[in-house]
Amino acid sequence: MCFYSHQTKTAQELKNRFNAKIKDETLAQPAFYNAFEHPKTPIISNKEPDLIQFFNWGLLPNWAKDFKIQKSTLNARLETIHEKVAFKSVVHQRCLIISDGFWEWQWLDPKGKQKQKFEIGFPDEQLFAFAGLWSEWKHPTTQEISSTYTILTTEANELMSTIHNTKKRMPIIVSEQYEKAWLNGENYKMANDNLIAKAII
Repeated sequence: MCFYSHQTKTAQELKNRFNAKIKDETLAQPAFYNAFEHPKTPIISNKEPDLIQFFNWGLLPNWAKDFKIQKSTLNARLETIHEKVAFKSVVHQRCLIISDGFWEWQWLDPKGKQKQKFEIGFPDEQLFAFAGLWSEWKHPTTQEISSTYTILTTEANELMSTIHNTKKRMPIIVSEQYEKAWLNGENYKMANDNLIAKAII
């Protein structure tokens, strides 16, 4: 799964890497993200593929009555998005979630009382993009529109299986050369084999 990530680059670095404009550069600041706080993080949607925007982490389907469901939609299993009621109506609303690292904890004992923290990313802290789905939700009282997303996950590869050694899941990272293809509706090509992991005591 993926609940903690970071983006440490400047606005100009984001624009250069993704060849896109930024809707609100005041939000394009280096930051560390805790998904359970539903932060605004930089994304690119298939609706506006040349624009970096800032959506809240935790997808709100258009039928949601309030924000409560967000705690359950931080991640979405790729294998079940066509079945889950929260995701099946937005499977064609694809996005790239911009990052340069995330954290996972390895259990050192069967009950997880002792854990080892790992920071995971690419060499030289390169920017990359998680595969995600996005949605727009209108508050039933205020009519305010919230733009939200979820990160897609899949079965862990060899590296991530040794780190996320309980549920053995990992976020999907789209290879740079296939990012546009992902937004255009084609199947993704994963880049996870090039990941590096650094243990943090």
